Amino acid sequence: MQVIVRQIEGVAFVAKGESNHWVTIDGPKDFNGSEAASRPMELLLMAFGGCTGSDVASILNKKRVPLDHLDVIVTGEQAEEHPKVYTSIHIEYIFYGNDLKVHDLERAIALSQDKYCPVTAMLKGNCELSHSYRVAQ
Repeated sequence: MQVIVRQIEGVAFVAKGESNHWVTIDGPKDFNGSEAASRPMELLLMAFGGCTGSDVASILNKKRVPLDHLDVIVTGEQAEEHPKVYTSIHIEYIFYGNDLKVHDLERAIALSQDKYCPVTAMLKGNCELSHSYRVAQ
């Protein structure tokens, strides 16, 4: 896989990968940014949530689980000193639907976290990962 990241000005960039969609990236004003787009570390959390969320939704769909929709909240704690890497990341899955079975939800999460999600695999061993879930009405 290959992506291109092109500077617009300062620390504002656009990036495009094999999916052929542009994503904007920017930084804070005190770092020569214009605060017009997501920051790289935010995008990392978004990628993590999108990766595991798509796994879980796909697994539940294949099992014919009646999921109305899914929210994934990703919270990262960063080191105080540079490089300000994530020291811990927590993912909360919020499931919406009727007649959802705990076993199906837990199995889908486990398969994503332990087998399918490449972002999880990249982050394991580099920071503390945790997750939780709940069913909302």
